[in-house]
Amino acid sequence: MDYPDYLNTASAPLEQSSLQTFYQIDTQVKKNLAKVLAAFRAHRVGTHHFASVSGYGHDDLGRETLDKVFAQIVEAEAAAVRVQFVSGTHAIACALFGVLRPGDEMLSVAGSPYDTLEAVIGTRGSHQGSLKEFGISYREVPLTQASEVNFDEIAVSVTEKTKLVLIQRSCGYSWRSSLSIHNINKIIRLVKQQNPNTVCFVDNCYGEFTEAQEPTAVGADLMAGSLIKNPGGTIATTGGYVAGKADLVEAAVCRLTAPGIGSSGGATLNQNRLMFQGLFLAPQMVAEAMKGNYLLAKAFENLGYAVNPPSSAPQREVIQAIRLGSAEKLVAFCQAVQQHSPIESYVTPVPAVMPGYDSQLVMAGGSFIDGSTSELSADGPLREPYVVYCQGGTHWTHVAIALEAAAKAVGPAN
Repeated sequence: MDYPDYLNTASAPLEQSSLQTFYQIDTQVKKNLAKVLAAFRAHRVGTHHFASVSGYGHDDLGRETLDKVFAQIVEAEAAAVRVQFVSGTHAIACALFGVLRPGDEMLSVAGSPYDTLEAVIGTRGSHQGSLKEFGISYREVPLTQASEVNFDEIAVSVTEKTKLVLIQRSCGYSWRSSLSIHNINKIIRLVKQQNPNTVCFVDNCYGEFTEAQEPTAVGADLMAGSLIKNPGGTIATTGGYVAGKADLVEAAVCRLTAPGIGSSGGATLNQNRLMFQGLFLAPQMVAEAMKGNYLLAKAFENLGYAVNPPSSAPQREVIQAIRLGSAEKLVAFCQAVQQHSPIESYVTPVPAVMPGYDSQLVMAGGSFIDGSTSELSADGPLREPYVVYCQGGTHWTHVAIALEAAAKAVGPAN
């Protein structure tokens, strides 16, 4: 059997000591899966909902039912789950353009947003129809010196002009803790105390099903995310969602389609079954990624690297960051993960320019769905301090195999 001899040391002791942590994660799965099953039962999901329509997509029973199921799971008035969203960034952009109008102000309250939103906002690039080019102003509340959300500054930053507050749940490519549902609720309460009319919008990417509630259950007016991240359960082939107050969801979908069409259009192209099934699988798939993150954190802490979150902290999303300290180690780590991926293990990742980013990136992603981050992937921008971001994983055992190879490739911290 062709099995490398180093794949038996780095994670095996950790696996044996992780049973209690794994049990706690599985307990969370049971709670979230119960919500999913309750929604499927309430809306009488059957095989007839897997059928699809073509063309305009009018009267697609499966799509309409999936929207209701998703809304119930996340405790929102409405939701729109669509294959036409090409990414999480696209869903977020539709939400922002749906809510904001010329002269409005958007305020980011968790530091700078993810790189791919810079061109949407207008802080990078030009002549592509950014929010800035439509006369929408932008401010942000920086993180504290400890790289934490500055609640005191949020409390005094919202004004009468602030139409929308952007709350990015994930750490993105920053070295901060991802936001807990408790802290998202705290931010929303601070915002609403200053201006009850401000729309609290959450970029929910990477956070779905990591806790017992979603942002819309604790006061978020609108949120958005991607189906090739958590809620697609690793089998949705494309798509994204928006969920929240019914009028705001419809405004966002009018940007996806057109005013007057909104949520009534959009053929599902025979994807309904995969989206229903992916949603059913999602709590367990998220749990497997969280278990893998724990092993990654523990293993690389033992090797002397800084990790975020640390192994002692609760897992709040499906991203594990490791500060490697050099471009060579970042590339070597990603190449090791690629070599232990099910698809294109023979490919060697190299740094390259990626659409939506202003730094070169190196990416390992031998996934069945192109670009899926609910499956195991690893990437990072080639800039100091050279942090690799590990994402997803269909089962923790795959993560354990990949982390052993990556540990061998980079060695202990200097």
